[in-house]
Amino acid sequence: MIIDWVWLLMGACAVFALGWIASRFDIKQLKIENHRNPKAYFQGLNFLLNEQQDQAIDSFIEAVQQDPDTSELHFALGNLFRRRGEFERAVRVHQHLLARADLSAKDRHRAKFALAQDYLRAGIIDRAEDALKGLEGTALEPQAMLALLTLYERSRDWERAASTAKRLEALGEGDFSARLAHYWCEQASQCSNPSQAKALIEKALGCAPKNARAQLALAQVLHTLGQAEASFDALKTLIADTPRFTGLGAALLAKLATELNKAPEAFKLLSLSYAGKARLDVLEAMVQLSGHEGTKSSPHNDQSLYAQHLERTPSLIAATQWLRGESLSDSQTQTRILQTLDKSAIPLKRYRCAACGFEALTHFWQCPGCQAWDSYPPERIEEL
Repeated sequence: MIIDWVWLLMGACAVFALGWIASRFDIKQLKIENHRNPKAYFQGLNFLLNEQQDQAIDSFIEAVQQDPDTSELHFALGNLFRRRGEFERAVRVHQHLLARADLSAKDRHRAKFALAQDYLRAGIIDRAEDALKGLEGTALEPQAMLALLTLYERSRDWERAASTAKRLEALGEGDFSARLAHYWCEQASQCSNPSQAKALIEKALGCAPKNARAQLALAQVLHTLGQAEASFDALKTLIADTPRFTGLGAALLAKLATELNKAPEAFKLLSLSYAGKARLDVLEAMVQLSGHEGTKSSPHNDQSLYAQHLERTPSLIAATQWLRGESLSDSQTQTRILQTLDKSAIPLKRYRCAACGFEALTHFWQCPGCQAWDSYPPERIEEL
């Protein structure tokens, strides 16, 4: 009986010793892993700050392999893949996150939003749309709606863009009335029926009464419908409400004034606008009207208007137009000079996006380069 107690005591001591040794081994291994994991993580962060993305990806992959449950490392790795254009790998990382049963609701929403961004960058629009719609009712809904708005704008789906903009307004994300006016005007520009286009433009003016694009579009569609008087009045409203955009409607105003025998009234409107800001488009419209009945008695003519503009501000475009109206003794030399000036003036006649610098000879309400709205000033490059 004594021997049994001795063996039991010795066995208990042996079990205790083995347990202690095993625990020490586990603690040592844990310390090694914890030491390696931050090291790999900080190495990756250092590479990322130094814009060494290849090395950063290798370090983050090592850190993820050592600790697969670290969701933040997965997010960092997926974002790196997306920035490098490796969308398939980014999708796999974020799908792996979503497959984890222990992922919190907050991280699950983040992973779904990141996956939607992967699909957007990869051009898989339908999957991106589904992922973004799945975030409705979450904390990321405003960001998801903004991403959806961008998606609909790029695909030129103006009806769904309008409904999304209204949703964002309901969420308290700002005033989208100007955007909505653009959406209605875009639909109007694609409409072959002028009467239907007019209804859409009036809808745009309903949500943004002083929107320059909608006012200009209304004047244009009224002119198309043969309502010259109403079109003239719409341009007068444009000049009164948004005088900065007078130049965009100046050519149409001069044309309507000629048709309606309202050259003196139009010339006066343009002169007042020009007095506030010497715009080239307004100047050209004034030149068109300067020879009509009612403006002849004024000291204005083509050459005097260009000369006055040059006194006010240096302009290669105005100088070229002034020279075109002069008669030099050597006509061949004058022609060569005009050809040279015309070629040199082309870049100055462009409009430039204030957001990305994209230049175009046509004024855009949405930049073709960066997709920003109202980023084109109504002045040409020479006037900026």
